[in-house]
Amino acid sequence: MVRVIRGESATESEVMRTEDALALAEELSLDLVEVGPNQNPPVCRLLDYGRFRYRQSKKEREARKASRGATQQREVRMSPVISENDINSKIRIVKGLLDEGAKVRVAVTFRGRQQTHPEIAMRVLRKVAEGVKDYAKLERAPTMEGRALAIMLAPDKVLQQQQKKEQQPAGASEDTDADGAIENA
Repeated sequence: MVRVIRGESATESEVMRTEDALALAEELSLDLVEVGPNQNPPVCRLLDYGRFRYRQSKKEREARKASRGATQQREVRMSPVISENDINSKIRIVKGLLDEGAKVRVAVTFRGRQQTHPEIAMRVLRKVAEGVKDYAKLERAPTMEGRALAIMLAPDKVLQQQQKKEQQPAGASEDTDADGAIENA
C-alpha cells in the first residue's frame, strides 16, 4: 500500500496498492517516484521524472551562479605616478565594487625603473586604503606580485550598515519609500 499524490498540489492523494499505482503511472505515461519512504503508508508522487530532474538541475545552476556572484573578486589597477584626482576617482570605483559585495584587489603596476621606488606605490595604496576604511577591511597587506604591489580589500558589512544608518535623515525609518512617505500597512 502506498499513498499516491497526483498533480502539483499535495491535496489530491489516495491510498492504493503498489501494483495499481504502477499501472496508473503507466497509463498516464508518468513515473511513480517515492518521496516519503518513512511515512506510513509510504508516499509516492506521479510526475515526469525527466522534467523533474531538468528543473532541479536548472535550480542548482541558478544557485551556483548566484553564489559565485557573491564571492566575486574584482581588480582596480593604478600607476605609481597617478594624480590625486585620479586616486579619488579610483576610490569611488572601489567603493562601488565593495557595495556590490565584491572583494577588490587594488594593484599599483610598475613600469621600467619605477620598481626601484616601491615607497611611492605604498603611498598610493595607503591613500586608497584610508579612502575606503569606512567600507572595507584590509584582507591582505601589500605584497609584491610580479611587477605590481597589491592589497586585497573585503567589504565590511557592519561598517556599511552603520554608514547607511548615519546617512538616513533623523526620524526616518526603514519603512519609507523613495519619496520619504511611510507605506500604509
